[in-house]
Amino acid sequence: MTTTSGLLLLDKPGGVTSHDVVARVRRVLGEHRVGHAGTLDPMATGLLVVGVGPATRLLRFAQGDDKRYRGVVTFGIATDSLDADGAIIERRELLTLSADQVARAAAALRGQQSQVPPMVSALKVRGRRLYDLAREGVEVERQPRPITVLAFSVVATPAPDQWAFDVTCSAGTYVRVLLSDLAGRLGTIGHLSALRRLSSGHHDVEDAWALDAFEARVREGADVLRPPRAFIDHLNQFVVADDDERRLRLGQRVTIGTSAADEAAAINEAGSLVAVVRRQGDAWQPVVVMPPEPRREPG
Repeated sequence: MTTTSGLLLLDKPGGVTSHDVVARVRRVLGEHRVGHAGTLDPMATGLLVVGVGPATRLLRFAQGDDKRYRGVVTFGIATDSLDADGAIIERRELLTLSADQVARAAAALRGQQSQVPPMVSALKVRGRRLYDLAREGVEVERQPRPITVLAFSVVATPAPDQWAFDVTCSAGTYVRVLLSDLAGRLGTIGHLSALRRLSSGHHDVEDAWALDAFEARVREGADVLRPPRAFIDHLNQFVVADDDERRLRLGQRVTIGTSAADEAAAINEAGSLVAVVRRQGDAWQPVVVMPPEPRREPG
């Protein structure tokens, strides 16, 4: 029988929303508490980091991770959503672009910058999703947000209007906006025509379950979830004895453990996450406390 608290890595197929995937996980596992870190648009495929059960409390540790994507941009055609799911709003004669031109334009878009979210997005403004407002023909002012493009390369494909890209960027970056900006730097228009998320932080799509395989393994009784501590592997960790474990689970401070960081993970002697703790002077205050984990059978 699969446990119902932990980290689940899924390879989202195209044509479904991230919300659809979460609903399917709830149904398959019979667990209402399911959430995800980093929405993928319906046309996009790839890694979706999912929290299940009490481990959803740890999703914030995956929300801010840098992400890597691979995909295709089509030049000469613009859509109202900046991607292939939108309606075409403009066509232009295709420019002859050299590899050097495109590489220079991509290089100019690396680094820290501000980005205005697109109208067709799940971002909320005054309590309304932007895509709902866009469907009503309403456009509202969006505040630019700081992003960082850590790596960005673009190469030609056999199709003259399509170029393949690979980008690593900070959380909250809209790749379709980045590609629209790239087209503008090249003196043309363009839209995102394919997108796949390869990684999010230290999680990789190669380690993710396809949805059908995930369901099949659950039916077989296998444990498909990684333990909650997989969310916080990047934090400094220290092991606590039974007495300090009890205190942490009661929300009390402990003084054991040394770390230069302001936040760390307290692990019990069985290797399970007890709490995420924050430094308070010489002590550690629990800020996220996890319930005791049942013994995990190999799956």
